[in-house]
Amino acid sequence: MTDFQAVADRVEIGALCAEFTDAGMMADFDRLAALFTDEGTLRIPAANIELGSRAEIRRGIEGARDLWEYFLQTTHPGSIRLDGDTATGRAYIVEFGRLRDGSSHLNQSVYHDRYRRTPDGWKFTERVYEMHYVDTAPLTGEASSVKGES
Repeated sequence: MTDFQAVADRVEIGALCAEFTDAGMMADFDRLAALFTDEGTLRIPAANIELGSRAEIRRGIEGARDLWEYFLQTTHPGSIRLDGDTATGRAYIVEFGRLRDGSSHLNQSVYHDRYRRTPDGWKFTERVYEMHYVDTAPLTGEASSVKGES
């Protein structure tokens, strides 16, 4: 890949995916919602969830995070296919945590993404979360009381 713009686009899209995970982990719901275009959509078909605007995404993610005693999401990069000012891609996800009701959850999933270049940089136009593996066996560890520095 020798096209500087294509390299820059791939780096920016990779950073967009990393920002999504970081904003979610840091409970920065405004930042997370701002990663989407105004009409962007976040869908989780297995949970019958479709959030169709920045405001809905912000409220939906914040409400979901309130259910967790602790939660961790790690993202692993997948493919990015550029097509001018739009692109598609995937990111591979591992999540685990314990809900406030005492139940535990571990899953491995894939985000199927659509991106668009905007005056503010690349944004998600759609993120679809596809679960491939779910384990609800009790997690035996404890949540650390140490908070990371930002």
